[in-house]
Amino acid sequence: MMIGRTEEKEFLQSLMEEEEPQFVAVFGRRRIGKTYLVRESFGHSFFFQHTGISNHSLEPGSRKQAQLDKFAESLAESGHGCAEKLTSWDQAFHQLKEAITQSPEKKKVIFIDELSWMDTKGSGLISALESFWNGFVTARKEKDVILIVCASATYWMMDHIVNARGGLHNRLTGQIHLGPFSLRECEEYLESKKIVMTRHQILQCYMIMGGVPYYWSLIKKGKSLPQNIDELFFRENAPLQNEYDNLYSALFDKPQQYMEIVEALSNVNKGITRDEICRSTGIASSGELSKKLRELENCGFIRKYIPFGYKEKNCLYQLIDNYTLFYYNFLRQRTHDENFWENQINTPRVNTWSGISFEKVCLEHIPQIKKALGISGVQTEVNAWQCRADPDKGIYGSQIDLLIARKDQVINICEMKYSESDYLLDAGFDRAQKRRFSDFRTVTKTKYALHSTLITTYGVVKNAYAGELQAVITGDDLFQ
Repeated sequence: MMIGRTEEKEFLQSLMEEEEPQFVAVFGRRRIGKTYLVRESFGHSFFFQHTGISNHSLEPGSRKQAQLDKFAESLAESGHGCAEKLTSWDQAFHQLKEAITQSPEKKKVIFIDELSWMDTKGSGLISALESFWNGFVTARKEKDVILIVCASATYWMMDHIVNARGGLHNRLTGQIHLGPFSLRECEEYLESKKIVMTRHQILQCYMIMGGVPYYWSLIKKGKSLPQNIDELFFRENAPLQNEYDNLYSALFDKPQQYMEIVEALSNVNKGITRDEICRSTGIASSGELSKKLRELENCGFIRKYIPFGYKEKNCLYQLIDNYTLFYYNFLRQRTHDENFWENQINTPRVNTWSGISFEKVCLEHIPQIKKALGISGVQTEVNAWQCRADPDKGIYGSQIDLLIARKDQVINICEMKYSESDYLLDAGFDRAQKRRFSDFRTVTKTKYALHSTLITTYGVVKNAYAGELQAVITGDDLFQ
């Protein structure tokens, strides 16, 4: 049973009805369910399918040949074996051309998974793929080929396939950037496996693992959430104990500097500037750094945003990947306590992380927040904002982690507060909110109405301060 992915599955299945050849790219971070989506959409029935080999298990000098040997194996398994040893990608795709020419099948669905791994240094893969598509598939009288290429290295797919400048420029007929599950889809997935969790527990789990389907597939029925987290991350030989290194190594050929950038971002919740990244990591400000930041953003680990009212040069980079944040808070320093998570409940360390992680979950559910506000169809700009104190101008110095500027001349100033029960607003919250509003009006000179908006797990305790809120969004709203 496939959870979610309805539009993506319908699109892939509709390719069978097209009268022209189809070239589709499917990409998204590791473990997100790309391969599962493609295979389920076509009922595991392909004219030819192949998966590249991770180059980290291969000697540098033998990588190209190992990839070609594996391609030859896949040809043989699909009933299209060749007598001679493959020594180039031109030769490999020639064999695929021969198989297509000789086949009577009405539609020939070709699925090449982990394409980026096949592109070893000096391999000639891309030029061979260009020739295969431009010189063979589109030139055939029979418009019968559906080519689907897939990779976890999103940045590679963007550079070489989606935004290709050479022979593959504008050749795609479709693309799917597969994102993580939403909270609602995670809930549906657990229900399909007969695993019982409250919505608050699902939210806590999402704060740790994000919406990565593979991680959720490891949750065991009949165990509490803390028991599951300990078994997945903290017990001896836990399945996700080494996921951090595996994740970044699978995506990046030389992952060390990428991990250094992410580590620098993990230390500051609101995000930091490019210059601050350079100072923290010792990485020089260069085109290479720009490339690494763009690659991390394409893979969904970080986001780049320009604070409201500022210009491009003031942009900030922020860590948004839930698992990576959890790693730097709890997994980086290995513990010998196999019941670590059960023993950490309600500690200051966990409470601090919970507040930060909950904010990340809210940022991943902006459509649900807009729906709860009744503005799904209203054009909006979702942003953050901050200013430094300036006593001479009556500016206190404020930070707003989420604001929604609306076309109907309203700005929702959102506070995101994780709580184990109804949130209690007090004089301190009220004072801080009034200062934020004052600073925002003074600095931005906005004429829009400012709506105080609270996003919290349950709701609010009714008191005089709660009456100042224009909207309250709960954890249940995030599941819609």
